[in-house]
Amino acid sequence: MLAKGCWWAALDRPWRLISVFADDDDSRLSFGKLEPLVALMQETPADKLQPQLVEKLKSGTDLQTLVAVGALANARTFGGQDYVGFHTIMALAPAYDMARELPAALRPLPVLKVLYRNTSRIQEFGGRKNEVLHPVEPASLATGAGDERIVQAATRSANFDQAERTFAALAKEPVGEAFNHLQYAVQDEVDVHRVVLSWRVWALLDFTGEQHAHTLFRQSVRYCVNSEQNARRNNRPESAIRSVLPKMLGQHRLLSRKLGKREADDAWVDELARTVFAGTREQAADPEVVGEAISVAANLLVLHDPGRDERRVSMKNGKKPLGSVHGDSVGVRASDAINAWRNIARVSNHRNTLASLIVGAYHTAGQAGRATEQPYPPAEHLEQVRGKDPKTLLASADSAIREKDQFRASAIIGRYGELGHAPRPVFDLLLRYATSEFGALHAEKYYRTVSEEFVKTRAAFRWRQLVAQARVTASEYGNQAAGYQEARELLGLT
Repeated sequence: MLAKGCWWAALDRPWRLISVFADDDDSRLSFGKLEPLVALMQETPADKLQPQLVEKLKSGTDLQTLVAVGALANARTFGGQDYVGFHTIMALAPAYDMARELPAALRPLPVLKVLYRNTSRIQEFGGRKNEVLHPVEPASLATGAGDERIVQAATRSANFDQAERTFAALAKEPVGEAFNHLQYAVQDEVDVHRVVLSWRVWALLDFTGEQHAHTLFRQSVRYCVNSEQNARRNNRPESAIRSVLPKMLGQHRLLSRKLGKREADDAWVDELARTVFAGTREQAADPEVVGEAISVAANLLVLHDPGRDERRVSMKNGKKPLGSVHGDSVGVRASDAINAWRNIARVSNHRNTLASLIVGAYHTAGQAGRATEQPYPPAEHLEQVRGKDPKTLLASADSAIREKDQFRASAIIGRYGELGHAPRPVFDLLLRYATSEFGALHAEKYYRTVSEEFVKTRAAFRWRQLVAQARVTASEYGNQAAGYQEARELLGLT
């Protein structure tokens, strides 16, 4: 497995992407020694899955393996074409990272929770008989077809077969090179699912091994083709980023420049963040508006979100009532997206590092139309937090979350941070609910986003991430994830 925090190491590795095994039916993908467990994930009814997975754990199967086979089962079934399906595969690596923060007895819970959702949706989709991914014959590329835009051109064709065969031909290259080719297509639209899926399947290589990279990456290829087809079907105009990005790269001659290392002060970062938060997309697509400032801007979208209005209320499975901010809210989506853009920038070549930051800024900007004048927590709620003892404050925050009081939960965590208390107990509190609650498909991803961005963000701004997480946690509380309670009982937890 790739070491966590060292994803870039794969860029120069000699692995090749294609390693697909044929079973008795050569129209199906098979995954060698992992195949029995992958099939188990697809074929087992959801209400019978968890007892079998817990038995696997007790007999020595580790959580990393369960994440790997869950990802491969998902990829083979959905191929990046199902809304719940691709949200679920994007939650697998974050669920494992959450598990690593928990005491040993509790570690299986976030992974089992997502695997239950995974198999449940696979069963609803039709299981193995409706699989989307099948073996693909690589195209014979013309001599000199090493153009980095070749995948982009293929996905723009809106032809699944052409795009799949083109990308399969590039699977002969090292993993990092194929991923770089793919990014040209990912950068064609500002779409949270498009970029987060691309990043999260890269992260899953830590679990599946690079020999299954082709299967995982194909989902992004197909997602891009499907998006192109939908745009044509609905007569949508071409995304402006397709002209803005090459213009910015050329106008500033960025590809011939080395990345700067000048230290920026807090005021500079804050100014840039507010430019992205409140400015237009054209203003934000400047190469100087990068990384940390864009993340701070996305966080501001959570803190300034007025909550769902009557038009966006949904009381179905996601249970997103009036005033809620969890799930597919503007701030949560923006935060997950820029986290993905930043991570892709870290593992990509020079051109895609620059392009990812530019597209990330463009993506984050232009979404503050409904923003409140003052951010969470409002001053009047901060003033009501009188205590200073960290344990008392955390108990009060826990109570506020259970009462679904976004104002009080964010104010208490804001005050806790101002007092200089340790962040780990806050993470432990919020992690408990990120594990137990459904979060309208976003609980795991957003918790992981906040965890990463807290570490990467300077002291002046980092506590805003936990304030936002407290607000989102209070919003999502009360809709426990399917399968969670059963998993606790199977693990013998009270």
